[in-house]
Amino acid sequence: MSHEKIILGAGCFWGVQAAFELLSAVKKTRVGYCGGVTENPNYEEVCSKTTGHFEVVEIDFDPNEITLQKILDLFFKIHNPTQTNGQANDIGPQYLSVIFSNKNQRQEILDYINQISSAYKSPIATKVLDPEKFYTAEEYHQDYLKKNPMGYCHINLPRVKEFLEISGYRLK
Repeated sequence: MSHEKIILGAGCFWGVQAAFELLSAVKKTRVGYCGGVTENPNYEEVCSKTTGHFEVVEIDFDPNEITLQKILDLFFKIHNPTQTNGQANDIGPQYLSVIFSNKNQRQEILDYINQISSAYKSPIATKVLDPEKFYTAEEYHQDYLKKNPMGYCHINLPRVKEFLEISGYRLK
């Protein structure tokens, strides 16, 4: 079984993880921090906006079951990639739209963004960056919305599930 990884940031990592956990082709997700200068950052440090890290989700998926384009379709569906100061009510640099991709994924991602950009009134602000060290977030953040079903989420998960079903994604 082959696996591929991608690291995505689209605001608070709780909802991003919950959205990708709906997909059967996604084998594992972990929320964490990536892109900053602080070694082994914790949540409070990242929220201080001084570490340079983004809140992200590391997604391990089977490319034989789902294409990178389908992963990107979901990623761009669940957030506003034109927002330059965070996502929804989550404001700050740790909540920016970001993709950490390997060099094999890079051109496909850039082509995809170029292809969809005309659908938006404002320029896509999503950063596409080289892979950085991924730091796993504290355990209480992992699968947060499963543990706390009434927890805050900037993503409308029922709407996401409906989109996935209509679009023919295989769900867990």
